[in-house]
Amino acid sequence: MKRPADIYLRFLQLTEAIRGLPTLPALDPLEEKILEFVARASQNKDRLSVRDMIGHGELGSPATLHGRIASMREKGWLTLSDTEDTRRKQIELTPAALRYFDKLAEALSKAAKGT
Repeated sequence: MKRPADIYLRFLQLTEAIRGLPTLPALDPLEEKILEFVARASQNKDRLSVRDMIGHGELGSPATLHGRIASMREKGWLTLSDTEDTRRKQIELTPAALRYFDKLAEALSKAAKGT
């Protein structure tokens, strides 16, 4: 029987391979944190606006956050869509970002199975 640490380390190896695939440009650590934040909100069916994200200080200053969101949009990870209030934009994952999370889930499953 494998130890949980073995499964986790195998998962890390598999995720490195996924990150090496030429699908989307790499993210820096703060962008990865933002991506995970947006993904969790999406999973909970929460509508997330730029203003909502600014309220979370751990994601950086408003200027930093705006810059990272713009960068992530250019890289193809995030998209902004209109809401009822034209001054607010909703942040969403792109189809490519969703496929990335699908690949991570597959890697976790493989690591747990030991394949």
